[in-house]
Amino acid sequence: MDTILNIIQVILNVGPAVMLPVVMFILGLVFRMKIGEAIKTGLMVGIGFQGLGLAIDLLLNSVNPAIEYYAELGQGFTTVDVGWAAVGAASWAVPFSALAVLLIVGINILLIITGKTTVINVDIWNFIHLLIPGALAYSLFDSFWLGLIVTVGLSIVSLYFSEKIAPQWQKYFGMEGTTVSTLSYITFAWPFGILGNKIIDQIPKLKDIDLSLEALEERLGVIADPAVIGLLTGILLGVLTNQEVQVLLSMGVGVSAALVLLPRMVSVMMEGLSSIGQAARTFMDKYVKEDDQILIGMDVALGVADPASNTTYLLLIPISIGLAFIIPNMTYFPVGLLTTIIYFTPLIAMTSKGNLLRTLIIAFFFNLIVMVGANAFAPEVTSMMQSAGIDVDGLVTDSFWGYSLPNIIISIISRLFN
Repeated sequence: MDTILNIIQVILNVGPAVMLPVVMFILGLVFRMKIGEAIKTGLMVGIGFQGLGLAIDLLLNSVNPAIEYYAELGQGFTTVDVGWAAVGAASWAVPFSALAVLLIVGINILLIITGKTTVINVDIWNFIHLLIPGALAYSLFDSFWLGLIVTVGLSIVSLYFSEKIAPQWQKYFGMEGTTVSTLSYITFAWPFGILGNKIIDQIPKLKDIDLSLEALEERLGVIADPAVIGLLTGILLGVLTNQEVQVLLSMGVGVSAALVLLPRMVSVMMEGLSSIGQAARTFMDKYVKEDDQILIGMDVALGVADPASNTTYLLLIPISIGLAFIIPNMTYFPVGLLTTIIYFTPLIAMTSKGNLLRTLIIAFFFNLIVMVGANAFAPEVTSMMQSAGIDVDGLVTDSFWGYSLPNIIISIISRLFN
């Protein structure tokens, strides 16, 4: 089993920009594409994903001076935000991780062949969203089998939600033949967004306000263009964090460039995904219902190209810092959270149909829940990290315990019965 885990780690270490073209090439051959077409398809998906990652890095690097400024404000907080990468790495250290991955892939294939699902989840790099709750259950209840069952069971839950969200995902983001399979966001941020919009629909006057960027652009012209909004919000963040003139200008131009590049990179990626999606539909006709189609389960990062989502993310950065000083009994300073907000806002923007005001209101309350959860469940995070053999000093936490519903449920059950 250690050998299998080492192989999986090698695959993960080369990164999605390298492995995604390989996976897509193999899928293309499975779906009877010509070798040349399969190679081009894999390359286009890989190039698009690589460009998407670079554009996201540009966005995060552009706002990094503001994040560093805010980090200095949090020196008096006692719980350390270790970040999602450290928690994700710890989840791979549990003894059932290699077996879980094999079962996840095998069950996905079996469910497709038997017609129980139409989703092929190729987002193996986000298997941490399955492994972290499993590792948490293993740590809190000291059970190998419980951890394994939780991990594999959540992979099936992920497929179910991926199918349900697909129509709305494709309609809003225009990504035909794809769906989002990142467990934490599709099981919490998406339903939360739906609920939030239903509540807003009951509030007079507020329900009628349309602040979509498209509507604003019609009224305000170039000022509401995503490039200009990126420039202005980047500069605003620089002003709020007392940056020098050249730094805040660099932040503004960097954010602006990222907001323009993100949708371009997604369109490149979609060239490849559309080809393999068509091949999959042709090949799998005998396994799925006539009205169904094979869906490629992808990273929620594809939705980061949405302007309403990104504008909300940028506005939530200073808001999150302010909340850290307002929420009672906060020992957790959300520096790591500032780099993860960008991943839960797309699905909230989707449920709000791009309405910026609705997206901001709903994302504000969701972000509040994330911060409270990360603060409240710090003992459970610390226990999981220690069970993975990681030496931690004092309490640590991560925003996974705020935006991942399985983590919240497992932590609550542990407190009630363990």
